[in-house]
Parts: sequence; C-alpha cells; structure tokens
Amino acid sequence: MHQLLLDCEKMRYSHTGLFEFCKHLGNALIRNKATNEEITFYLPSQLSGFFGKKEQYLVNRPFHKLWIPPQKKIDIWHTTFQTSGYMPLGRNMKQVLTIHDLNLLHEKKSPKKEERYLKKIQRNIDKADHIVTISRFTMEDVKRHLDLKDKPTSVVMNGNSLEAYPEFDNPVYRPAKPFLFAIGSINEKKNFHVLPSLLVNNDYELIIAGPVFDENYKQKILTDARAHGVQDRVKILGSINDTDKYWYFVNCLGFLFPSLAEGFGLPVAEAMSLGKPVFISDKTSLPEIGGTYAYYFHNFEPTTMQKVFIDGLHHYQVNNMANAIKAHSDTLTFDKTAQGYLQVYRSLY
Repeated sequence: MHQLLLDCEKMRYSHTGLFEFCKHLGNALIRNKATNEEITFYLPSQLSGFFGKKEQYLVNRPFHKLWIPPQKKIDIWHTTFQTSGYMPLGRNMKQVLTIHDLNLLHEKKSPKKEERYLKKIQRNIDKADHIVTISRFTMEDVKRHLDLKDKPTSVVMNGNSLEAYPEFDNPVYRPAKPFLFAIGSINEKKNFHVLPSLLVNNDYELIIAGPVFDENYKQKILTDARAHGVQDRVKILGSINDTDKYWYFVNCLGFLFPSLAEGFGLPVAEAMSLGKPVFISDKTSLPEIGGTYAYYFHNFEPTTMQKVFIDGLHHYQVNNMANAIKAHSDTLTFDKTAQGYLQVYRSLY
C-alpha cells in the first residue's frame, strides 16, 4: 500500500485560492487514486475530518514548524505551497512541491523582500524530489529566478472548481440592474480599482466580492468609482459563500479579472465553465487560461478598457460564444489535475 500525504495546512484561510485548491484537489485525489493508494490529509485541527470520516488525518500543530514527528508510513509528502514551513525530512519519504506563482516578483516589492521570498522557495526546492507548477508561465518564471538543480519537474494545471447550486436564489445582495462581477482578494495585485471606468455611459452595476486584505485599497476602488461618477453602482461585498458566488457567476453580464499577477487564475476558469464572457488582463498566466476565448485588457487606460469591453460583449453576443467558452473550460478539471499529480507521485514510488 502506498501512503500519500497532502499538505492542506493553508486551508486555515477560508475564501482564498489555496483553500479552494486543496479542497478540490483533495476530493479529486480521493476519486482518482488506485486501490493500493491511501491519502492522509494534513489539516488544521478545526478542519480535521473535512474530507470525510473514511479518510486519514494528521493534525497540524504549532510546534511542527520546528519539528514534525517522523512519519514512517508516509511514502510521498506533497507540500502544496511554495514557502511552506512544513517539509519534514524522512529517510525514505519523497517530497513533491507545488509552486503556484512568483507573484511577489511582479508586485514591485523591495529587493530585500524579494530576496527573502526567493530564499524560502529555494530552501523548499532543495528538499523536494519533484517540483510542480500550475502553469507554464510559472514554470518559466521559476527557471529564471531559482535553481531547480536538474530535479524532475511537471506542469499540472488547476481545474474549474465551481460548485453548482441551481435552486439558490437569495444572494447577499441582489443587484437592481444588469451587473458585472469580479471576485478575488481585495488588494493591489488584483487591480480592481480600474474597473469602475467600465460603468461609464451605461447603467450596469459592478459587484466585487472577496476578502478585504487591504482596507486602504478598498477605499481606492471607491475613490476611483467616485471620480467616474459611478459610486452608487459599485458594491464591494467582502467574502461570500459558495452559493452566493455561484449565483453571481450565473447571473452576471460578464466577468472581470484585471489582475496583475496570477499563477493560474481560478475565477476565470469558473466563469468560463458557465459560458460567460471574461474580460481579463494579459499578464502572467492568464492568457493560458483564457486562450482565444477571453477578451484582454492590454493596458488599463479607461477609454481603451471601455472599447475592449464594448467590442468584446458585442462579439460574444453576435457569435453566440457561450458554448465554445464552456467547451474550452471543460478541458480544465480537477480530475485531470489529480491524475497529473498521481502520475507525479507514482514516478517516485
């Protein structure tokens, strides 16, 4: 019997991309593993049992950053975040490391902060037996800035993780007009402050959802909305649950994601799974997700963005693009993601 461990320690932060990644990868691994493979989930104490009573669990403890007791039964320890402090060494245990992005390098941080960040990731690369990235862009970024030491590598893309709630019709806020939707952490990297300009010369609302990690940046979004005279039609909801998220995706006129740095861009895949037109930046990994089925902001000058949006919405409607967009999204599933990781694990047995 092969024993696999999936590090889901980052699930302590709900409503984040890492929470969704671990949740959906874990469930897909359960569906796709072989009969001679068992999975242990490494989780915060409050989430022990999250993947069902039949699964095995190792509870994360504060002292584990200093020392994790030997896990003699574990064959593969999969560290799911690049700067994790939880990578125990074992004589026969192999290590898989997932690197989601090097976004900090694209956020114009100080050189010292970048150096510390890269050192943390390099430390984990040095411990790993196989390195995985979630996009080709991230793999090329890693090769430019870090030393892979000729270790085996793979690109395993994420899948669409949107859960359907077709009977739900009671959102936390019900727009009174046709609306545009954006979701993600409220911080500068997501670049949401450029979006209110898209409400000029129309009567749409803009709904932005996601945890507010930077209150000052939230105020910047609202300040820009006032500058364009559309403040009454911009709603920042904060974190929302899965049912609300599904409702906004289903009912929006279009999905907006002008992010400056993404390792993958999960919300884009979610919107496309419903055949929605997506208007996204052309930065980092996003063109890999949107392909030729997205409409791209090549810069964030208001009149240019407005033209991309108007032309894109017209193209979407005239060409009945919904089915083609759905078909494109169908190539991105977490079952395929799990199968990719299982192939990596099996190469190390």
